[in-house]
Order: sequence, then structure tokens, then C-alpha cells
Amino acid sequence: MLMINQNKRYDFRDALKVPNIRLFIGSVGFFTLASRALAVVIGFQIYKLTHNPLSLGWLGLVEAIPAISIAPFGGYVADHVNRRTIILTTRAVSCLCTLILAVISWETHLNSLPGLYAMIFVAGVARGFADPANTAFEAQVVPKHLTVNASSWISSTWISCSVIGPAAVGFIFDAWGAAATYFIITAGFILSWIFTRLIPPKPMPQINKPEPIFKSIAVGWRFVFKTQPLWTAMALDLFSVFFGGAIILLPVYANDILHVGAKGLGLLNAAPSLGALIITLIATKHPPIERAGRNLLCAIAGFGASILVFAFSKNFLLSLAALFFSGVFDGVSMVIRRSMVRLLSPDALRGRIASASWIFICASNELGAFESGMVAAWIGTIPCVAAGGIITLVIVALTAGIAKQLRNLRFDAGTLEQKSVPPQPPPY
Repeated sequence: MLMINQNKRYDFRDALKVPNIRLFIGSVGFFTLASRALAVVIGFQIYKLTHNPLSLGWLGLVEAIPAISIAPFGGYVADHVNRRTIILTTRAVSCLCTLILAVISWETHLNSLPGLYAMIFVAGVARGFADPANTAFEAQVVPKHLTVNASSWISSTWISCSVIGPAAVGFIFDAWGAAATYFIITAGFILSWIFTRLIPPKPMPQINKPEPIFKSIAVGWRFVFKTQPLWTAMALDLFSVFFGGAIILLPVYANDILHVGAKGLGLLNAAPSLGALIITLIATKHPPIERAGRNLLCAIAGFGASILVFAFSKNFLLSLAALFFSGVFDGVSMVIRRSMVRLLSPDALRGRIASASWIFICASNELGAFESGMVAAWIGTIPCVAAGGIITLVIVALTAGIAKQLRNLRFDAGTLEQKSVPPQPPPY
């Protein structure tokens, strides 16, 4: 039987032949359409109200605080409570938040920053429970032998919806305003809830001996920090996006530097996602997992270089190209990191390890957004983004020199088992 599995001819559509994987992809797709569109609308709306980059930084912080503080408990809950139920509940909360945002935006006398920030805070609370549960639920839906193929399709779906959502929402916002846009976003969350509901319930992994909650959370974190490829990959992504992320400042570029308005902002948001989509579709046929560590380091270095080009560009087409290539490199990184978390995690710890991963992601994205807003308000938007690109390149160089296990991480493309490092020839 083992010989049959090893010699099986893989089709890039293998994961799509499983009905539950198709439903999971639909759930991810509609949720991504809605959440990415929401991020563009709320950012542009707040910047139009304040004309201050720091207000965008506060937006990132408002979402990061609940997401990061709750994620460890979210990982514990995901390992002890039905993950499908958690996802359905948090999707419902997302629907409620966008409906309230629509009401706030419809009633002009309620169109205040506190109300907008409050709803994003509640969405961050939901995210703290949803993200670990979604990652752990994916492992229940996707058989191990389809991990990399399904990861590429899920990443491709996430990214393609990250292209469509921001690109379309800029035109919708200009045509119909914020309130109507929020109602359309709510429909996306509802469709995501329906697709999740159609997936049959999955049995939870057996937990032999219940542990106190904080001790249980600590077990997951200890595993992460005992596995060098896991924590170094997470830390590398954290610091590169924390310093090198420019997405939160795109409203400033669209409004004040490139002068392209809401429609241009949608295209700028879509460009990195389009680049990532193309590379993840390629990864369904040619997964970058065999030399995972080396490929991850090269991809993040390419991301930093692309951000550096974008920082100084004042030409709309060049800016789109730079963001496109940043997405290409980020797409390679995304496929590798998603596969690593799945392949290096024991079943009983998936939720807690996923929560650790999501804390790194939240810290890089939302806290990075706050850092970018603060620094841009202090030294200017262009110097802020340029410094982030340079710091990312430095961090990659340091990680490549220090993290030997990550640098040498390899997987067998057929069995997805971790490969040992080949012996080095003796020096002469």
C-alpha cells in the first residue's frame, strides 16, 4: 500500500475532487472577499475623515489588541470545543459588526470614529477565536496526503478573493457610498457561514487527560519554541511584515502621493494579491516544499526588495508592479508556512500551535500597521516604507545565518515527510 501511495501520479486538482474541501474553500473565499473589502473600506473611510496616517495606525492597534490577547485562549478552545461551531459563531459576529457599520455610515450624525473603531474591536475579538479554529478545522477537513495541494488551492482562493474584494470595493464605494458597501460585505459573511454549515461535523481529537487552561496553552507554546523551523519561520514573517508591510499606508499613497482616489486604492490593494494568486496556482502543480527553508528565506528577501521599490515610486504603474511582485514573494512564503504548520504539528496540539502562528501574524499585520502609522506620522510616509524594506532584508540575512534548521528544512514532495539534511562533504 505504501508503494502505491509513493508512486501515485498526482493531479493538481486532487484536493478539488473532495466535496468537503470544496465547501471549505467556498467558506474561505467568501469570508476573504468580505473581510478584505472591509479592511479597504474602513481604512479609506477613516482616512477621509481624519487625513492623518496615525488614525490608520490606531485602526491596526484596535484590531490587534483583542486578536492577540484572545488568540492563546482561542487555540485552547479550538482544541476542546467543536471547531466548526466556533467558526459558525464568529462568522455570525462578523455579520453583525458590518450591519452596525452600515447603520453608522447611513446615519451621518452617527458617522464617528469611536463607532467605527468599536466595531473593528469586536471583529478582532471574533478573529481571536476564529483564526485558530479555522486552521485546526482545515486539518480535519483535508487528508494529510493532500496537505500541500489543498494548501495551494486554499491560499489561491484566499488570494484571488483578496484581489477581487479590494479591487471591486473601491468602485462600489465611489458609486454607492460606505453604507451600501457594508451591506454588500455582510452578504459575503453570510455566504461564508452557509458554506461552513454545509460541511458535516468532524470528531474532535481525543484528549486523554484534561489540563488547566494556562498549562494547556503553555504546552502548545513549548512545542513551537522547541521546533526551530516553526518559531523562526513565524518570527521571520512577523518582523518582515511588521517593518516591511505597506498596506496600511496605501490610502496615503492613493490620496496624497499617487493621486488615484478610491478606485486606485482598490487596485493598489489588489496588486499584491494578484501576484500571490499566480504563484500559488503554480504551487498547486510545483509546490515549493522540497527546499522549504531556502525558498522561504529567498521569498521574504524578494518581498523586502519589492517594498523598497514601492516606497520611492511616484508612478502608479511602477507602484502596481512593485506591489505585484511583493505578492508573488509573499505567496511563496504563505504556501510554505501554511504547509509547515500542518506538517510539523501533532493532531492534539493543532489549535494551540495555530493560535501561536496567528499571534505572530496578528502582531505582524495589525501591530505593524500601528508601527507604520506612528512612524509615517513622525518621519513621513515614504521614508517609513523605505526603512521597512531595508530592515526586512537585514532580518532575512540574520535569520539565514543563525537558523540552520530552518535554512536546511526539506520535505519529500511525494510523502510530505521531513527529510534529513544530507551530509556535508569534508573540507579539503
